[in-house]
Amino acid sequence: MPTYHQRVAQEKRALIVTAATALFLESGYDRTSLARIAERSGVSRATLFKQFPSKAALFDAIVTESWSRADEKDPPPAGNVIGGLGIIGRRYAELLSRPQMTDLFRIVIAELPRFPELAHAQFAHGKMPYFESVRGYLMAEHEAGTVRIEDPELAATQFLGMISNYVFWPTLLLPDWKVSTERVTQVVDEAARTMAARYASTGPRSSTND
Repeated sequence: MPTYHQRVAQEKRALIVTAATALFLESGYDRTSLARIAERSGVSRATLFKQFPSKAALFDAIVTESWSRADEKDPPPAGNVIGGLGIIGRRYAELLSRPQMTDLFRIVIAELPRFPELAHAQFAHGKMPYFESVRGYLMAEHEAGTVRIEDPELAATQFLGMISNYVFWPTLLLPDWKVSTERVTQVVDEAARTMAARYASTGPRSSTND
């Protein structure tokens, strides 16, 4: 169990990350100072600098918090690709439904022309670790003979894209976009079945010349 001081430090860290996210959205990354973040979060500047010596380090923490625990859950066992992808897909949909995920993407998109390093941080520390966990699962299914996937990177992109294109991306343009739990389940199940049909280990294959 964490000690009292560790717990207090964790609580202050969470306050700082929340305040920084809000200020980056309100004023932009460039126009938000660490001093303003300290004031908004209710901590001293010394406390903030001890936790985050720079804005870049603070943004990395926002990325980590947004994607936290997303790739740490055990992958489903290989052998049932529809069931396994269903589990992974629902986890992904839940991840994308977090308010902080939408906030993170809005910050990155808004600041991309001036601060491309933010996009790199988002990609390297957030998206890629999660993507690799999905790719690894598909490789395990391939090795088990459940499916035949020659390009697991492309397959992982296809699967995640089928989900994010309906569940997540419209929220960036349509604030009122809402997807019911039942609809999410349908989207994920259809994506899993599509992948199983496309990469079935038996049956006719399309010619590379098609």
